[in-house]
Amino acid sequence: MAKVKRYNPQTEEGNFKAKKGHLLYIFLAPLFLSVILALLQRDVTSFGLNLVAFGLFYASAKLNTLGLANEFEYHREQLTKAPEKPYKTISAILLGVATLFTATIAGGESILTGIFLSITATLGYGLYYGLDPRTDKLENIGDVSAELVLKTLSDAKEKLLGIEEHMEKIIDDQTLYNKLELAIEKAEHILKTIKEDPKDIRVARKFLIVYIDGLEKVTNSYTSMEDGAIKGETKEKLHHLLDDVEKRFDKELVRLKKNNEFDLDVNIDVLQQQIKN
Repeated sequence: MAKVKRYNPQTEEGNFKAKKGHLLYIFLAPLFLSVILALLQRDVTSFGLNLVAFGLFYASAKLNTLGLANEFEYHREQLTKAPEKPYKTISAILLGVATLFTATIAGGESILTGIFLSITATLGYGLYYGLDPRTDKLENIGDVSAELVLKTLSDAKEKLLGIEEHMEKIIDDQTLYNKLELAIEKAEHILKTIKEDPKDIRVARKFLIVYIDGLEKVTNSYTSMEDGAIKGETKEKLHHLLDDVEKRFDKELVRLKKNNEFDLDVNIDVLQQQIKN
């Protein structure tokens, strides 16, 4: 037991999605075997009880998978709310119920033994996986609405995903593909800058709505047409448009940095004034 390391999503982000709580699925193997044996022996009662036990453990494992996925997204995001649905907490409780049912009803053990094993299973889950994150990561919001920041960023990310999907349809036009790839990279840099200082949403929201939304609409219109129906003049026009978009993205980054410098200057001046007083 001393060598068992507690699961930590912050240190295992790289392979987190590959794990998906496989430990709980191990418990399904003996139960599945019991179900098969009861079926072969035509023991209807044992078959039914073991099948229910299997279903309870499977539901617990599935909820744990969903909870771990939500936790991974929570730790990966710099600015987010805590998961709304406590899948891991429900999974821990259901694991205790499944253990109690399997031990006492399906296994014929005493109720005290079942309760002991149930509590042990629930506590073991909590110690190894932990429970759901409950604290919102909304630091440095200031007087800006957290809902506004999160919705604006979410909408922008959704638009960028739409552009990336459109890019897969124009892989033959390498120049256009590269220009879009560069535009997405700069847009993501802007989103990252806003996450580091969410108050910047006040000066960047119009940019996110107008430019990223406009770019998504343009690429959608482009990919909805047959390649042969697109004139060379139209392609050239789109290439020039993306050059202008790139320059506009650069200007927005500069504006955000200047806004941060302005906030710093204001804070310095305020502190200096306080010291003098």
